[in-house]
Order: sequence, then structure tokens, then C-alpha cells
Amino acid sequence: MPEHGMSGLMWHPTLPPTFMRVIDWHPQPIPIIVILAVLGLVLYVFCVWLLHRRGVSWPVSRLIWWTLGIATVALVDGTALNGYGMALFSMHMIQHMILSMLSPILLVLGAPITLMLRVLPAGSSRWNVRRVILSIVHSPFMRVLTNPIVTTVLFLMSLYGLYFTPAFDWLMSTMWGHNLMFIHFVAIGMLYFWNIFGVDPSPRTSSKRRVRIDPTVVQVFEIVATVPFHAFFGIVVMMSTALLTSFYQMPMWGTDPLKDQFLGGGIAWAFTEIPTLIMLGVLVLKWQRSDQRLSRRLDRQADRDGDATLQAYNRYLASLSDADQDDRRRRG
Repeated sequence: MPEHGMSGLMWHPTLPPTFMRVIDWHPQPIPIIVILAVLGLVLYVFCVWLLHRRGVSWPVSRLIWWTLGIATVALVDGTALNGYGMALFSMHMIQHMILSMLSPILLVLGAPITLMLRVLPAGSSRWNVRRVILSIVHSPFMRVLTNPIVTTVLFLMSLYGLYFTPAFDWLMSTMWGHNLMFIHFVAIGMLYFWNIFGVDPSPRTSSKRRVRIDPTVVQVFEIVATVPFHAFFGIVVMMSTALLTSFYQMPMWGTDPLKDQFLGGGIAWAFTEIPTLIMLGVLVLKWQRSDQRLSRRLDRQADRDGDATLQAYNRYLASLSDADQDDRRRRG
């Protein structure tokens, strides 16, 4: 198996890919991403345990979302898929799509910031960790970084800025660059989906009163805005008559690199639909729950004040009717 000019410890498969070979557990000699993923899961479970000891409940669904997100990250880096991703562009594109468009959604739905804020003690000290986290989340820098235009551009640059520039070949040339690229996929994806779902506190949730645009409209815009750009990227890759990167220029197991690149473009195009459906489904469920909470709150208020709001509205309608009748009598 050629090393593609790799420096550092990287494992390369010697047999052509099959489904069972690809999903076989085979972490890299230095499984950086797997270590970070396991650490993230351990810390999350530990925080949930601390809340349980205090008698504070934590939604099981959030724990499940976070665990699934960690599992998808481990799948990309802890199985032979990582090695095959060093040999075939199509396999690498599967990794990219999972880490940038599936894992971040699952991790964000786990609400890690909310969990940290509940675990950490509140205090009046300026350097209290909880206060520091909140000050960072609501800082001017984060307000700029989480602007819908900024997050959308950063998210799309993970595609266009990586594969249409020499950046990809440079990052893939070392083990550290390879892992840094994967961390970048997850980080940018979490930044992008963080504000779309609004599960955790964010600069947008702290400034809702100052924003005239309905947050729901912004969320739908962010979901829809990237779809045509992802589709266009996939089409460009599929229609390209030349290799986008020099890293995958050598035929592997008799596979034509250009045909494999075509397959990779198709994967990038098709994969866009999966997270889009997940996002829309979660938002619809969130809107339904919001309506249910509003209905319950209005019912409780009506029980307390004898439905004063409805009675006042009926009196208003009656006054309009009386005014209309008086106006007719004057005209008559």
C-alpha cells in the first residue's frame, strides 16, 4: 500500500473495501479523535450523575442524543473507515458528511452547555466558572461568530475552501493535519447547528427582544440556505473531468480515481437530504411543544382570573358592534 507521502503514524488498509471490512474496529495507532470522543462521553455521563445525586432530573433523550453523536464520531475514526478514507475519496467524503452534518446535530441536541451550567455552582465571584461560561456565550465576539451569515459562510467554506484549494492536500499530508481537519468538521458543524436548534443558551436567545425577525424564520433560512450550495458542490465534483486533489491520484485496488471522485460527489449530494430532514423534524416537534406549553399557560391563567382575557376581548367586540349600530342609526 503506498503511503501517499504521509508522515507520522497512519494505518492503511491492504485489502479492497467491503462493508464488514470498513466497519471493522481499527483505530489509528494514535487514536486522537476516539480519545476525545470517549472523554466527552465520560464527562457528560459524570455530569448527569452529579445532577442525579442532587435530585435534579436530566432528560434521557438528551443523553441518548449525545451518546449517538459520540458513537458516530468514533465510527469515523475508530473503524477501518478511517484507513479507507486515506485511500479512496468516496470513503473520505462519507467521513466528512458524518462529521460535519450528522455528528454535530446529535451532539448539539445533547445540550452540553445547559448541562454544564446546571452542574456548576452559581456564585457572585467574578471568576466563577459558571459566570465565565455565560459571559463567553453572550460576549460580542460570540454574537458576531453566531450571526446566521457568518455561520453559513463558515459551514460552506468547509466544502469549497477545503477541496478547491491546496488546503486539503496539505492537511492530509500529516497525521496531525488529518485529525485537525476532522476536529474542524465537528466544531464548525456544532457552531452552525447550535443556533438553529436553540437547545443551549446562545447570543441569539439573549437578544430575542431586540430582534424583530421571528427566530423561526431565521432557523428555516439557515436550514434551506445551505442545501443548494451542497447540491451544487456535489454536482461540480461529479462532473469534474480532472481530480480535485492530488492526494487520491493513485488507483487503489483497480479503482479509477476519477470514478471514485464521481462517487464521492454523489455521496456529498445525497447526504445533504438526511440532516435536512432531521433538522426540520426536530424544529416541527419543538414548535409543537412550544404551542402546547403556551396553551397550558393560557389555560392556567384563565383558571386563575376567570378567563378575564377572553371576557375583555368579548367586551371589545361588543363595543365595536354597539359603535357600528350607533353609526348606522345616525346615518339613517
